[in-house]
Amino acid sequence: MNYYTIKDLETLSGIKAHTIRIWEKRYGLLDPQRSTTNIRYYSDNELRKLLNVSMLVKHGYKISKVSIFEDEQIQQEVLKLNEKSLSSQGVIDQLIVHMVNFDYRKFEGLLEEEIENLGFEEAFMTVVFPLFEKIGIYWQIGSIFPAQEHFVSNITRHLLIRACSEYTNYDAKSTVLFFLREGEMHELSLLFYQYLALKAGYKTIYLGQNVPFDDLLKLDGLQDIDRVFTAFVNGVEPDELEDYLQQMNQVFRRKKVFVTGAQLVQVKGKLPSNFKVVSDLRAFKKYFGSLENGH
Repeated sequence: MNYYTIKDLETLSGIKAHTIRIWEKRYGLLDPQRSTTNIRYYSDNELRKLLNVSMLVKHGYKISKVSIFEDEQIQQEVLKLNEKSLSSQGVIDQLIVHMVNFDYRKFEGLLEEEIENLGFEEAFMTVVFPLFEKIGIYWQIGSIFPAQEHFVSNITRHLLIRACSEYTNYDAKSTVLFFLREGEMHELSLLFYQYLALKAGYKTIYLGQNVPFDDLLKLDGLQDIDRVFTAFVNGVEPDELEDYLQQMNQVFRRKKVFVTGAQLVQVKGKLPSNFKVVSDLRAFKKYFGSLENGH
């Protein structure tokens, strides 16, 4: 079992610690234990209950009413909300609840419902990536543990791979190599960009995460590749980043190379002429227009 401080509860639920204390005292909503130094700490069950209650309160329920609900009734009311059209933020909040509960069926079901309603691309831009931004913040401050992040990542990765598998493009005019450098392990954005390239009609070679540079050397010449795409997610020193980009240029000097990552501002103006920085989705679509339209 995991334990959470009141600050963790505040971060995960969006309910101020002061308000949580009032709810405890006035309504008996939670029953924290105390450490030997008299610090409140909360269980998984109490975190789940607060997440559900905070969702109801955010959608107009009175805390005085919700506080007398049994746990099963709280869950039923949350399910009713889920059947209605939630805002993107409401969907993200609900996904957080399913993450904490490790409820695979409900997490994947809600995500697939959003994909069906919004379309794959829009669902990822308005729900999935903002969700991961939230998870990243929680991870940094220690409010979630690795298994929870892995749970969400694996479901999302599965959905992306499944979406990519719908495209073959064997006879495409242009081939894009996707990879992450050695030490880079977070591949969800790379998979998403691969999906966009496939959708636009490109053939792709996807190497995924943690690719040693020597493997890139061996690949060159074995495959007919005219475009290369990589992302820099982990922190890297400017000199190391510049050196790696120059090594890439030695291997792919006759290719169009596309790179993305916030830290590329560190080497602005130093990129080889065949390199382009992909700052966002709009820039990717500019550089990877539909092959059917002659790009």
